[in-house]
Amino acid sequence: MNEITLDSIVRQVNEMPVLPERMNKIIKIVEDPDSTVEDLEREILKDQSLTSKVLKLANSTHYGYARKINTVSKATILLGFQTIKSIALASTVNKFLIGELKGYALEKNELWNQSQTCAIISRYIAKNTGKQDPEQAYIAGLLRDIGKTILNHYVESEYEKIVGMVETEGKSFLDAERELFGFDHAQVGGKVAEKWNFPKDLVETIEYHHTPETAEENPELVSIVHIADAITMMMGVGLGVDGMGYNFSQFALDTLNMDINQVESIISEISDLLIDEDNFNIL
Repeated sequence: MNEITLDSIVRQVNEMPVLPERMNKIIKIVEDPDSTVEDLEREILKDQSLTSKVLKLANSTHYGYARKINTVSKATILLGFQTIKSIALASTVNKFLIGELKGYALEKNELWNQSQTCAIISRYIAKNTGKQDPEQAYIAGLLRDIGKTILNHYVESEYEKIVGMVETEGKSFLDAERELFGFDHAQVGGKVAEKWNFPKDLVETIEYHHTPETAEENPELVSIVHIADAITMMMGVGLGVDGMGYNFSQFALDTLNMDINQVESIISEISDLLIDEDNFNIL
């Protein structure tokens, strides 16, 4: 194998397309306290696909609104600015996450389904603990494994060696990545997030979601995504070859004032949300 470094991976990340200008405009509108519903509606209506997704979610059984929502402005009022941002971002990153990742034994759409599941669980934990903004948690959960889409090529070429380390040496897939390459998919994901000019706490969450005890910017957000990621794996969603051997960080549990019993309750409670196709498949 030709030697690779995190710097060489970063160069490849720099070749990735930036987020579309419309997505950046939507983010700016949402984050500007002086923005109006009309401002956001005007930008959404420029994208027919995004418009249909916003209306689809607003009319889903999840919200149970008595009257049909037929305008983006009404949908925005019902859903809120942050939810609109989540829909727009999910729609944008979908194309990065739907492909097959042979290096991780993930078939087409499996990483996307796994990411959506983690995002929904992250939102649920944030909402029920009151620790973080639920929509920010959703976005962080959705993007936590974006680094796999970059590292996949290298993992695939060393697949047998990594699997051998996992099976014969008892290492986690994550540890095998670190030992073989000197870095892991989470670190690469952090570079992708920097490329897209995401806030520091979101970059940190993507980079440290396996090691929340190293978080400094926003340990609560990192802990939420860490626990949601572990729950996703426990539920067997898009498990792939690297989905075994991840444990709950005690730091994350302590940070959120949670225990294993509460985690088990979340698993039983979240099942209905994941079964609800209107809530899950907005794209």
